[in-house]
Amino acid sequence: MYNILKGTFLVSDGAFKNWRLIFFFLALAIIMIASSHSADGKVHKIARLSEHVKALRSSYVETRAQLMELKMESVIRKRLADQGVKPSSNPPFKIIIKTKSN
Repeated sequence: MYNILKGTFLVSDGAFKNWRLIFFFLALAIIMIASSHSADGKVHKIARLSEHVKALRSSYVETRAQLMELKMESVIRKRLADQGVKPSSNPPFKIIIKTKSN
């Protein structure tokens, strides 16, 4: 334990093996830190995109509700009343075309 605290294992005759192991652990630590930062960045990007999807979905629902309101016959009647367009007093009828079959 005293040799580890004093650091003699780094300068002794067989220190090359120890330095290789230290550099290997250092490289693994750097790779682990980079991977962690990359994963955190992806998590933040996913959260940001999820919020954007929620906003787009609510915009879609709002626009669809407005469209359904604008398609209502009563709204169309009110808008066209200023131009003098009124509903027909005669109901529509179906036109059937018969063709000659050989």
